[in-house]
Amino acid sequence: MGYLMEPRQRLSRAKRIVVKVGTSSLTDKHSRLDPKKIQKFVRETMKLRRSGKEVLIITSGAIGAGIGRLKLKRRPKEMSALQASAAVGQGILMQVYEKYFGEYGQPVAQMLLTREDFVDPVRRRNYENTLNVLLKWGIVPLINENDSVAVEEIRVGDNDMLSAYTAIHARAGLLVLLSDVDGLYTGDPRKDKNARLIKVVERITPEIEKLAGKASPRGFGGMMSKVQAAKIACEFGIPVVIAKSSEKNILERVRAGEEVGTIFLPRA
Repeated sequence: MGYLMEPRQRLSRAKRIVVKVGTSSLTDKHSRLDPKKIQKFVRETMKLRRSGKEVLIITSGAIGAGIGRLKLKRRPKEMSALQASAAVGQGILMQVYEKYFGEYGQPVAQMLLTREDFVDPVRRRNYENTLNVLLKWGIVPLINENDSVAVEEIRVGDNDMLSAYTAIHARAGLLVLLSDVDGLYTGDPRKDKNARLIKVVERITPEIEKLAGKASPRGFGGMMSKVQAAKIACEFGIPVVIAKSSEKNILERVRAGEEVGTIFLPRA
C-alpha cells in the first residue's frame, strides 16, 4: 500500500497545477450554468492559491451559460446553434467567475485558444509568454477553447485534450480533471453495481482505454477523452488525477495526497 500511496504524497510538491472543470461540473440538470457550483469551485481553487500554488483553469460552461441566457428548453444539437450559444455564454461565464473570484480579491484573465495556438510556433510562443506573465503577476488564467469558431474542437470536446496540452506547455506539476464521477471504474457505476473504482493506473493500456466506455451525455468529452488526455500528459511526466467535482474540498484533498479519484502515474 505504501508503494501506491507514495505517488499521491508527491502531488503536494507540485507548484503549478492545471485544473480542468467540465460542463457537468458547472451546470444543472437542464444544462444551464449553476452559480452555486462555480462558487464552490472558486472557493476550493482559492485554497490552493493560498497554499502558494499557481493554478490554471481549463473551463467549460460557455454553452451552458448561453442556454440559460437564451432560455432554451433543451441543449441544441446543430453545430451552428451550439456555437451561437457559446458566443452568447462566454461573456456571462466570465462575469460569474469574475464575481466569485473578486470576492477574494483574485484577478483572473480569459484566454480563448484553438489547436493552432499549440501547433504554430509563433502563436505558441506568444501564448506561452502571455501565460508566464499572467502567472508572474499572480493572476488565475481561465482558459477555454474558442468554441464559437472552432468547429472541429467543439465537435469532439477537446477541453480535456486542451488541459493536457496546457499542462505540458505550462510545465505544470499536476493535472486535475474534475468530473461528475469519482474516477475510472471497471464498469459503468450507474448501470453496474459491481463496478469498482480504479485508484491507481500505472500505465494506460488498451484494456484501460476500453474501460473508459461511452461519452457523457451532458458534455462533449467523457471518460474516454479524459483517459486520452491523461495518456498525453503522463508521457511528458505529469501526473493526472480524475476526481469528482462535487466532493467537499476535492482540490485540497488531491493536493494533500488523499486517496481520492483515479491517479495516472507519469512516465519517468
